[in-house]
Amino acid sequence: MSFHFPLAAVLVVRENARKREEQALKKIQLEVASIANQVEEFDAKLAQVHILREEALQAPIPAADLHSLQHRLQSLAEARKASVQRLQVLERERDHQIELYQAAYRDHETIVDMLNEQRDAHEQAQSRSEQRNLDDIFVARRQRS
Repeated sequence: MSFHFPLAAVLVVRENARKREEQALKKIQLEVASIANQVEEFDAKLAQVHILREEALQAPIPAADLHSLQHRLQSLAEARKASVQRLQVLERERDHQIELYQAAYRDHETIVDMLNEQRDAHEQAQSRSEQRNLDDIFVARRQRS
């Protein structure tokens, strides 16, 4: 008799839920990495513009150029601030998604553990049944002799 797991449909549903949560987590992690890279790029650009401004202050340049550098610094700082805020939101979303993924993983593993236990019990029962059949055959042959 072959093994039949009565919760096979539940196992499929839990596996799909786990995969869905894992995909959502990966998506958020990619976005976090992307925004973190943007912040690093803004930091590098800000450092460059600061150096340009310092050099400009050492040499006589038109006020419009200095004003342009200052405006560029401000816009870069604002863009960086927006990216940092987005990064913070994404990190909170990632933390929440990790919790969802862990719950889905636990639910899936619970069903897998039940499957393994039931399969082991079925295999033991099959083994015992086969052993009883062999014992019966042995006893029947012995009685004939």
